[in-house]
Amino acid sequence: MAGFGSPVFASSLSASVDDHEAVRALIDRTPKTDFTVLVRDLAGGPVVIQNAPLERDGTPMPTRFWLVGRVENEVIGRCEAAGGVRLAESELDAVEIALLHERHQRARDAELPVDWAGHRPSGGVGGTRRGVKCLHAHYACWLAGENDVIGQWVVDKLGDLLPLTVGPRSEG
Repeated sequence: MAGFGSPVFASSLSASVDDHEAVRALIDRTPKTDFTVLVRDLAGGPVVIQNAPLERDGTPMPTRFWLVGRVENEVIGRCEAAGGVRLAESELDAVEIALLHERHQRARDAELPVDWAGHRPSGGVGGTRRGVKCLHAHYACWLAGENDVIGQWVVDKLGDLLPLTVGPRSEG
């Protein structure tokens, strides 16, 4: 496995040293992919990162947009623990969800190197093949500006609990 600084896969995504440290602290480990911060909180801290489609060693990374904001993760985690994933799936149109996953997979695959012959990330948002798997990933997509019906559902259900007053999007 290649270590940080000697990638097998070199992406165009890059984050500052400060962003790497902030994300490492937020996720309690060193990120395995190159990333850039797309959405920040009002204090400038990372809320959503965009991951490269491959880890530095070439392992597929299914999570394109990752919610790293601590408050957002806690609020959505409580929703998931209370059955939010099943509720979202029961309230949303299955065809719309399937189209969302297909659109997301195409966009992520378009970020792979043209000559990439190795394994590819599979599934749609967060690697989901069908239905709803992770409200965190969908909310991250929504915050990143994607048309994500599940992320919008999260906002509709939890908007009063989420700090929707995020700062400006980072230049990626």
